[in-house]
Amino acid sequence: MAAVSQPSGIQPAKSPATFYDEVGGAPTFAQLTARFYEEVAKDELLRPLYPEEDLGPAERRLRMFLEQYWGGPHTYSDERGHPRLRMRHVPYHVGPLERDAWLRCMHIAIASIDAATLDDKHRTALLDYMEMAANSLVNSPL
Repeated sequence: MAAVSQPSGIQPAKSPATFYDEVGGAPTFAQLTARFYEEVAKDELLRPLYPEEDLGPAERRLRMFLEQYWGGPHTYSDERGHPRLRMRHVPYHVGPLERDAWLRCMHIAIASIDAATLDDKHRTALLDYMEMAANSLVNSPL
């Protein structure tokens, strides 16, 4: 069977860029999660919720999840299956104080990304998602 070629000057349609692509891909999400876990390591309320002495594996899991959610590689699902965020957080006490501490760390991390990488539109979308996600994981009234 003969190969079909594009007529001269016509380019194949490109897939629309994802949020992941638009904000710089892996380096941006690596910066975001690294900065987030720098804050978690210093937070007296959050740090005890992480059973691992080394926060590196937690940072990697969050990075993979966020990359996949925002249109990047599917490494998270390939390695860990469906995210099932609520189920994965059930063993941990997540009340309003923990949610607020988590959001404080995430806001600092997002603010650390320069405006050329994360413009207002993308910054707002990221913050809105983080607020929604944090609220959905609260599993205790106190």
